[in-house]
Amino acid sequence: MDRASPYDSPNPHRLYRDPQRGVLGGVCTGVADYFGVQPAVIRLAMLFALFFFSVPLVIAYVIALMVLPVRPAQLYRDAEEEAFWRTVSTKPDRTLAGLTQRFRDMEKRIVGMEAYVASKEFELNRAIRDLDR
Repeated sequence: MDRASPYDSPNPHRLYRDPQRGVLGGVCTGVADYFGVQPAVIRLAMLFALFFFSVPLVIAYVIALMVLPVRPAQLYRDAEEEAFWRTVSTKPDRTLAGLTQRFRDMEKRIVGMEAYVASKEFELNRAIRDLDR
């Protein structure tokens, strides 16, 4: 029986490797996608680090190549969903504030609808509408 952990997140914004867009296994492209930078920046940083830390860097790259999952083709439904999940990962406090504001707005609308349905005006409009039948 395959049960999901209660600690699993629905957030699809994770570190993947992207062999379709990558040069050598897609590790640099996956890291660039995760941090929201151009892959060329990560590749240049890797090339620069290769001069100073060649053996550990090669070992880390091979491990990342074996451990990181391949990026799924349809990771997000649309650009809006991708922007939301990136913000959740990078700025969770701003995301929480935005969601709090949305729920407050929704609550105000519901309170307004409840007030209208419970009002005498609603009853009068319903009685007039019933007379037209």
